Amino acid sequence: MSSKGGGTALTRRNYRLASDMDKPRSTGIVNEKLLSDYLHHVFPSTKQGPTLASLRKPLGFQDLPAHLEKLLSEDTPTEDGQAVDGRLGPQPVVLDHTSGFEGLLFVDDDLLGVIGHSNFSSIRATTCVYKGKWAYEVLISSQGLMQIGWCTLSCRFNQEEGVGDTPDSYAYDGNRVRKWNVTTTNYGKSWAAGDIVSCLIDLDEGTITFCLNGQSLGTAFTNIKMGPGIAYFPAISLSFKESVAFNFGSRPLRYPVDGYLPLQNPPAADLMKAHKLLGYIKNVLSTAIDTQEEGLVEKDCAVWRLHGEPTVLVTLAHIFNHFAPLMCKVYLVEDVLMNFLLGILEGGGSVDEHPLIQQLLDLFWLLMEDHEVNECLKQLMMSLLRAYRFSPIIPDLGFQIHYLRLTTAILRHEKSRKYLLSNLTFDVLRSVVFFYIKTPLRVKEAGLEELIPTTWWPTHFDKEGKDELEPKDESADERLRRRAYERGCQRLKKRIEVVEELQVQILRLLLNNKDKSTGEASRYIFLNKFRKFLQENASNRGHPTALCPPEYMVCFLHRLITAVRGCWDEGHRKSLSSVSSDGAYVPPQLFYNGKVDYFDLQRLGGLLSHLKKTLKDDLASKANIIIDPAEIQATSMDDLDEDDESGAAQRLPGAVAMGGALARPSWLSSPTLGRANRFLSTAAVSLMTPRRPLSQPEKVKVRTLAVEQRTEEDIEGSYGNDGLLLGRPLEEPDQPNADKSLLEIVDGIVMMYNLSVHQQLGKMVVVSDDVHEYAVALKDTEEKIARCPARRADILEELQKSQKVFAEKLNHLSRRLAWINATIYSKEKMLDIYWLLCVCIRTIEHADNTGSLFAFTPEFYLNVAMNAYSALKNYFSPANGMDELPGYEETLTQLAAILAKHFADPRIVGTDIKDSLMQALASYVCYPQSLRAVERIPEEQRVAMMKNLLAPYEQRPWAQTNWILVRLWRGCGFGYRYTRLPHLLKTKPEDANLPSLQKPCPSLLLQRHMAELLSMDKDMAASFLNSVLNQLNWAFSEFIGMIQEIQQAAERPERNFVDTRQLKVCATCFDLSVSLLRVLEMTVTLVPEIFLDWSRPSAELLLRRLAQLLNQVLNRVTAEKNLFDRVVNLRLPGLESVDHYPILVAVTGILVRILVDGDRQGDHPARDTTQFAHH
Repeated sequence: MSSKGGGTALTRRNYRLASDMDKPRSTGIVNEKLLSDYLHHVFPSTKQGPTLASLRKPLGFQDLPAHLEKLLSEDTPTEDGQAVDGRLGPQPVVLDHTSGFEGLLFVDDDLLGVIGHSNFSSIRATTCVYKGKWAYEVLISSQGLMQIGWCTLSCRFNQEEGVGDTPDSYAYDGNRVRKWNVTTTNYGKSWAAGDIVSCLIDLDEGTITFCLNGQSLGTAFTNIKMGPGIAYFPAISLSFKESVAFNFGSRPLRYPVDGYLPLQNPPAADLMKAHKLLGYIKNVLSTAIDTQEEGLVEKDCAVWRLHGEPTVLVTLAHIFNHFAPLMCKVYLVEDVLMNFLLGILEGGGSVDEHPLIQQLLDLFWLLMEDHEVNECLKQLMMSLLRAYRFSPIIPDLGFQIHYLRLTTAILRHEKSRKYLLSNLTFDVLRSVVFFYIKTPLRVKEAGLEELIPTTWWPTHFDKEGKDELEPKDESADERLRRRAYERGCQRLKKRIEVVEELQVQILRLLLNNKDKSTGEASRYIFLNKFRKFLQENASNRGHPTALCPPEYMVCFLHRLITAVRGCWDEGHRKSLSSVSSDGAYVPPQLFYNGKVDYFDLQRLGGLLSHLKKTLKDDLASKANIIIDPAEIQATSMDDLDEDDESGAAQRLPGAVAMGGALARPSWLSSPTLGRANRFLSTAAVSLMTPRRPLSQPEKVKVRTLAVEQRTEEDIEGSYGNDGLLLGRPLEEPDQPNADKSLLEIVDGIVMMYNLSVHQQLGKMVVVSDDVHEYAVALKDTEEKIARCPARRADILEELQKSQKVFAEKLNHLSRRLAWINATIYSKEKMLDIYWLLCVCIRTIEHADNTGSLFAFTPEFYLNVAMNAYSALKNYFSPANGMDELPGYEETLTQLAAILAKHFADPRIVGTDIKDSLMQALASYVCYPQSLRAVERIPEEQRVAMMKNLLAPYEQRPWAQTNWILVRLWRGCGFGYRYTRLPHLLKTKPEDANLPSLQKPCPSLLLQRHMAELLSMDKDMAASFLNSVLNQLNWAFSEFIGMIQEIQQAAERPERNFVDTRQLKVCATCFDLSVSLLRVLEMTVTLVPEIFLDWSRPSAELLLRRLAQLLNQVLNRVTAEKNLFDRVVNLRLPGLESVDHYPILVAVTGILVRILVDGDRQGDHPARDTTQFAHH
């Protein structure tokens, strides 16, 4: 729509000037002289010298198009696409996805991002160079095995050999810190995700150089092959799941190097035009027309408002006529527009203090076509994401703060925010990048040395090798160092909190549910995107390329908890009768009313389709929910009526070549963040376009659409409609919630924790473990130096070298640990995880009250409750004590009640979740604090738990049950007060925090319950003891069989190795035999009458069986020069726990009790047992 005529109809869109009617007439089109002065001021000519205003040719709107064209054509450089000497190939430069690759690869739709999908895949660009100096950049998205550099057309790659492994190819590998050209040598520094590698080739001098984040790593190769027929292509080889994105010049290079040209020409002509037009826009913003005085007034751009003066708008419309099409090009958006907007925010202050960005966005929506604004906003957001993700870390996190501030300013604009949220460009997938704070691998470059000048690490350890929290003999110097280090950590934490605060602000904008004037509120758009994000991560667990990286997920989880709790409490303050976020939980009806999609995730009672069939009557009677018979049938018939069309409809966008199974949100790979829609493969053609997606989610067809199409009313409800809370069971209190939509987000947060956050929290603990290990090694070395004799200078020198290495490593690690503690394990993050634990506990309690409907609860709620407790205990302590958490004792008791009740709950069918509950309970009773919590649960529940533990062992994983009973006894048995076996005391445990290495903490209360149950219920006592004796017979026989095999293997003359797995099984059978003997000792001690009261029908039989088994054990273990002795003396690794002491002490304990109690019971049984004992 170019403008041809004059007058006010020059705009590119028909818009109504809203404020025309309100303004006095004098603000209409101004008189000709003033207009001419104004236009000459806005569009100054560069060619003329400073002439007098009176000599200038008058300028009106009818002459403006020609004047503007003339100004824009002045000094314009020649056409961009011309061939430059020294380069061959098409422009724009992209990756050669037709013939220049080897192996399996995913390539993004912009042909610049790539992910490896096989052992070692290679790909090159479409353009090569043969003379001159050239550069391109690679944005590293994952820090694994990759070789990046240059190759010639003659290089042949395969799944083993890539760039740098052939004579005419040269590569840098920052994973192994080496350079490659057939042979390899050390070179450069290690790279990390978020780094930028610049690859420079000088074909005049014959050298190749690499830079990392703008710092040269030195010349890597000299005298490279040159001459006729030799030209070099940019190329990369990368292993499975590794990902990068290339910038050949389609965007401004982040670190341009003087003298080197990008492979792709910058759009010089467009660039000059865009800068000129931006200058004209700035002139408009800084000039006001004073109609009274008939003159122009200079004013501050920052206070400019879009008031609707026709003169200004028509002038801007002429400028946007040229400016708008340019703003659809990524290079210009990044180089011109983004830098201009960042400049506006440069002055500091809060984002609210810079309203100009809002005004400019209004202007964009007013004067640009919709498709232009959309493309411009998309490119602007992508550029900001890239800039944020690939900015180097500096001490004040200045770059990150800068880009987040602009993102916040843009998202404050309602129309822009909704466009970005609704369209894939600001899919939650991509926005997750904004909530991540990367951990610097190179402490020096991140400036942590200035921020934390003094380092410190623990130097006092207790007997078990654990750090002492408050060492008594800490020297004054150590105390000073520790305090200086803590102050440095505080400084760092404050800087990180600034970034986190901005990230929460962005989320608060996305969770806005008041902006309904322009259609659906942002929160409901976000909600549907968030659910889609969870679905992609939950259903693609087998395909790592499709998952959001766990380190992003951790940061996103914490920011989302902060934002959601903020919104929740805001609502609570307005309606005080509603639940506050401290009491938040997810009501049980969400799990069965179909309003929230749980994809095909396992429920406690099995699959949803099965539950709908079996529990449909309960749903009708308890929750007034009628399941449509057609829906039940559809679920079971789903696979039969699946036609081609629905398979295609369900495929995620981007899965064009590979089908649903390999569909991948490419934001993960490529910093260009485009969708991957090409799957390149030099083999496996049969993989292409399957008839239907490979992993069909169950019955997503109907329900996913419902999630996408849900409106605010479906979620929040209205009069007579409960929205998300439809189907409230009678047991559930009718308590109002601030916003129902927040319940679904809380549910999503719990799911996120289960998907990958817990795993990542466990992974990052490694750094503090490393600090501990190096600190122990350093202390050990220093002690050796102190003891080293003066005459052994050679040993002293070696020890001092080791000391220096350990100290350097500790300096580096302690600063890195400060960063990780601030971003992942801080007190605030601990409170977030604790809040999540409490949400899960309350949710499970409410669901449990609904009786049979408890089966609908997703399994992940129980998993998160157990894992969050484990994380608080093992990952956040000891830096942050758990005792300081609000209401911690009560929470421990609630969790104990859940474990005690549900480990044998018939409503739970999944074997994995049952095992997890059993293991959690076993771990719970190992620690005094959590064992006391089990003792605090109501007596009725404790007795029920003990009854379940004593149920015959044949019906369940008995080893875990037995372990729980043993832990309740340990510390009371004969010679059973040890933490570690006496013969192992000289060795250091690998992990002193293991449940099995805790000091004994027996529970007399639970022992009493056991005694009462066994003495009152004779049948149960008999079946329980028979199963224990059966298992003991099996375990000990298996153990003897195994040691016979080990002995035979050891006696063979040829060199042989015993399978470590076999040793492990052997040790396990021995440990089981000992623990079963201890349970028998416990029973004999607590309820001797089971064996010794002859009025009981089973007493004699049980005593005989016991005597036989003990006899068998003693014969095998105590006979002279027996098999047991020989295997123990072999001292095989893995069989450390196999020794005479544990098993003989257990047997002695049983015999002593029978002798003591037998004398009391009277004469008949005592005679038998006494004879056996003497034997």
